[in-house]
Amino acid sequence: MALAPKLASFPAIRGALKFYQICSVITGTFLLLLVAEMIMKYGFGQELFLGGAGGFLYLSPVTFDGKSTGNGLNLNMTILIVHGWFYVVYLFSCFRVWSLMRWQFWRFIMLAAGGVVPFLSFIMETVVARDVRHYLADREATASESSTRSPEGAR
Repeated sequence: MALAPKLASFPAIRGALKFYQICSVITGTFLLLLVAEMIMKYGFGQELFLGGAGGFLYLSPVTFDGKSTGNGLNLNMTILIVHGWFYVVYLFSCFRVWSLMRWQFWRFIMLAAGGVVPFLSFIMETVVARDVRHYLADREATASESSTRSPEGAR
């Protein structure tokens, strides 16, 4: 039998859920940008730069050995680094929701996969938010019914 979260941890669960939702959207957005960046680089041989000799925002060709020819801020590399570091924050938010809800381990794996499979973080965010909110509402309703029940009615 799986352990259920304690009623006292419900405020922490709500906070963890909100943090997870924010992290999920940011991670999913950067993952989609990363996919677009990889298509541009490996499919079309172009990298996006900010500033430098090409102007404010420009595409620069990539050489055959994978080196970029542009100067300025390489936005492709920036997207890659930001997504990588924010994925660590996203994993922390997944772990927090998972551990507070006392779910099985496979559920944590599904949450973690949201940061590496395009569009999955948006789907998981919706499913997790719905499941957690329904669970908390049901448990609170059950707890309030049992606390308002008189001892005579409990027989």
